[in-house]
Amino acid sequence: MKENMLTFLKQLARGIAQQFGPSCEVVVHDLSGDNAEHSIVAIENGHVTHRKVGDGPSMAVLEALSGKPEKLHTDGSYLTKTKDGRILKSTTIYIRDEQQKIIGIFSLNFDITELMMVSNAINPLVSITSQKGETGSIPHNVTELLQELIEESTRQVGKPVPLMTRDDKIRAIKFLNDHGALLITKAGDKISKYFGISKYTLYSYIDSSNDDDAPV
Repeated sequence: MKENMLTFLKQLARGIAQQFGPSCEVVVHDLSGDNAEHSIVAIENGHVTHRKVGDGPSMAVLEALSGKPEKLHTDGSYLTKTKDGRILKSTTIYIRDEQQKIIGIFSLNFDITELMMVSNAINPLVSITSQKGETGSIPHNVTELLQELIEESTRQVGKPVPLMTRDDKIRAIKFLNDHGALLITKAGDKISKYFGISKYTLYSYIDSSNDDDAPV
């Protein structure tokens, strides 16, 4: 591997390791010579896999040296495991010369063991069993609550008010009535204005939706 390329890869490895911290191991393998058994020429945060300069090779190195290297492509974000059982999120980048021969490997191994433990602890707290759908917000006052209920009634129908039929509006207003929107002071005025109907029509729609719910 040319010296200027190797220097660049070493600087890149150091920068990535500094950016992502001690859990991120960055390794440079030089495969351009005949010393594949000691392919690691640069490594940052080698404590992650307990390797050092002069060690090697990895499975990715063996794949690059055997078989058909033209079939090898950058392999990003896969899981590997250290001998002591730690879980790594890994990426392998193959470096090629002008003839597309693999002359090096740039790899990242991020230790996510603790993150997975945190995730396992948090998931039960953030998981939901309800099938209500999208996340709701918590309103600051009844005005915001009414507005959110009105907007949700529109989403339930699935079309904007100008395109709603009489039955669509009845459905939306039934949603509002079922969810207690009409219990809010002066809600009738705001709902009527939003749907472009009179208060008389509003209450007739409510009566109509109640009739539809009556047992037959």
